[in-house]
Amino acid sequence: MVTAESYEAKGRSGEASAPRRSGAPRRKLLMSEIIEQAMRLFAQRGYDGTTLQDIADAVGLSRPNLYNYVKSKEDLLVAMVEATTQSAADSLREIRRRTDLDSTGKLRLLVRTLVLRRAEQPAQFRTLDRSDQALPPKIAEKHLRGRRAVLKEVTAVIEEGIKAGRFRPVDARVTALSIIGMCNWVAWWFHPSPSHPAEPVAEQIAENAVAMVAREVGRTPEAPTPLGAVALLQQDLDYLTRLLTTGNGEEGIPRDEV
Repeated sequence: MVTAESYEAKGRSGEASAPRRSGAPRRKLLMSEIIEQAMRLFAQRGYDGTTLQDIADAVGLSRPNLYNYVKSKEDLLVAMVEATTQSAADSLREIRRRTDLDSTGKLRLLVRTLVLRRAEQPAQFRTLDRSDQALPPKIAEKHLRGRRAVLKEVTAVIEEGIKAGRFRPVDARVTALSIIGMCNWVAWWFHPSPSHPAEPVAEQIAENAVAMVAREVGRTPEAPTPLGAVALLQQDLDYLTRLLTTGNGEEGIPRDEV
């Protein structure tokens, strides 16, 4: 593992040399190490119980040298929020806007993307989740906006699938919250390894999400019975009622915290 000591020594004297990595400059590697150690300490001691000196010691830097990378603990929280919520929302928005995928394909890819992010950055997600109440107000608002944006994108794809007749007329927002919760929980229970990669888990959870909303094929007879037709009509009426009562054409847009 590349240590901060080798980086700092190289910066001071030029005698130590950090391993070369394609596309990963020295500063980016050390910044990743700083964030990783900060997340570990935040998880162990809490945000308020961790100092910049603690982080500097964990990385192996002097505190003055640490200031070359971060000026405050808030800088580290901003980096975590951008990596876990805002970046995720941007990725999901790109998927929702794709024209080469139908709603089923979009939902599958949305879920797969979220699961892989949680599996690859579990410490960042867990740290923010545990520290949510202790976040400084501006960062807490930034985090909340990112979470709402994620919910909005998933909800919009489910609404799209309902309107296209691919998904059952479910409550899109509640279903989106359920799916997001299923993805987020991966950060707590999944531990990837060479023999247990994240991709198959992401594929399975994506299929589970699609199964939650997809209209069942082959269950509706070509000539439905009167009672069967009434049941299908009632589903559509229930869905229409929810749209009318959510108000002003803003269905699917979250109105409170995720």
